[in-house]
Amino acid sequence: MTYSDDLIHDPKFYRDVTSKRFMAWIIDTVLVLVLAVIIVPFTAFTALFFFPILYATIDFAYRTITLANRGATFGMRLTAIEIRNDDGTPLDLGQALIHTVGYYVSWAIFPLQLLSVIFMCASARGQSLTDIALGTAAMNRRSLR
Repeated sequence: MTYSDDLIHDPKFYRDVTSKRFMAWIIDTVLVLVLAVIIVPFTAFTALFFFPILYATIDFAYRTITLANRGATFGMRLTAIEIRNDDGTPLDLGQALIHTVGYYVSWAIFPLQLLSVIFMCASARGQSLTDIALGTAAMNRRSLR
């Protein structure tokens, strides 16, 4: 059995990942919201008129950069999970960008978001639609070392 086979079949890599992803999402959402609110005064408060766009821009950059640098957002790091490829390698910048685009497409189209949540709750590896399409999964960080 190869290392990637272990990652796919060993349940310790995916134990409690769905609930950890949810907690990480809450942490990341609050963090990005705080960053966006901090930026508003530096725009002479004009950012209030396009706050959703400001928030989405910061969130997109935050998710892409943190996934590319360490395979996890700050929320994921606090909950001890990482997004990895099937072979256990972290995402590169291109994969992180595509993963973030997939996340935003899921949020933009409600049925996709609903399916994504159902898959995360029902599948053995807790994968979202984006994870399934890219061959990635959120895994427990301590199990990877």
